[in-house]
Amino acid sequence: MQDTYQAFYVGVNILAAREGRLLLGKRKNSYGAGTWGLPDGHLEPGEGMKDAAVRELAEETGLSADSLEFSNIVNDRSSGQNRLQVGFIAQGIEGEPALKEPDRCDEWRWFGLNELPSELFPPHVRQIKNFLDGSNFADA
Repeated sequence: MQDTYQAFYVGVNILAAREGRLLLGKRKNSYGAGTWGLPDGHLEPGEGMKDAAVRELAEETGLSADSLEFSNIVNDRSSGQNRLQVGFIAQGIEGEPALKEPDRCDEWRWFGLNELPSELFPPHVRQIKNFLDGSNFADA
């Protein structure tokens, strides 16, 4: 028997929380267009996960956080491939998000944790559920 290894995608999702609200962006021109999703992205070669989360939050929203802490991991297999999504909670955010990538996002909006939109980006649903439940892993 020959050993085979499957490559998998690693991404970071940022759960930007403030005053009982979560920051979501309305996606466009990509998978999930028209749905609301977290600030997210992939790791650059040689980049650490927390560094990627800091970079993606700034690149997409212009925001920075006082603290960025691990929240949870989701092994998203919905596409038939393993996509490891690492979620970080961003706290101590000041100011309002800017539309830094208007070709990928229509708007950023703060939603109450009990008033999240029904049109959530499918790969982020489990990450948000874990955040709300305090769970740290899901094999979805």
